[in-house]
Amino acid sequence: MTIPFTKDDVLAGLKNVYDPEIGVNIVDLGLVYDADIEESGDVLVTMTLTSLGCPLGPVIVQEVNNALKDLPGIGGTDVKLVWSPPWSPELMSEEAKDELGIW
Repeated sequence: MTIPFTKDDVLAGLKNVYDPEIGVNIVDLGLVYDADIEESGDVLVTMTLTSLGCPLGPVIVQEVNNALKDLPGIGGTDVKLVWSPPWSPELMSEEAKDELGIW
């Protein structure tokens, strides 16, 4: 079976998920470490949060699942939160750094 979407499609969908405290999408923030696509169309997103005690973590995880549900051919989605490597501002895209004024 050929999966009708790619990792780039998954990442594009995840760019619609914003960290509500920072106001930048989770891809440009560097929170998404990987997106594995199974032959069944299931997707596992491996990501972190800006801090271990992030109170909006469950909201962000739910938004990740919501952002991917309309991809054609997608099966289930799952989010694996990891804490290693820890997130730091160095992981942000240049666009995110510019938007937040980080030089």
